[in-house]
Amino acid sequence: MVRKVKILVSGRVQGVYFRAFTQNKAKQLGVKGSARNLADGRVEIIAEAIIPTIEEFIKWCSKGPVTARVDHIEVTELQPDDQLASFDIIR
Repeated sequence: MVRKVKILVSGRVQGVYFRAFTQNKAKQLGVKGSARNLADGRVEIIAEAIIPTIEEFIKWCSKGPVTARVDHIEVTELQPDDQLASFDIIR
């Protein structure tokens, strides 16, 4: 079963390669989606994968890479649509 989520990550997550590390982790796990910086300093991640994989990915996002400091994440469920082909960084 596939799960799709939007993850909003707060903390020191911009200017520390958070999106690049997130893309690498997503590719390693087989997660499809995207990551982009928001004007308010957060990073928005759209992610879709099978349930055990997405849960592992969300857990990773709650800690992030060593270069970042994650203070809070907010996870919102989305309707899976299997329209994502890869994991991209949106600039």
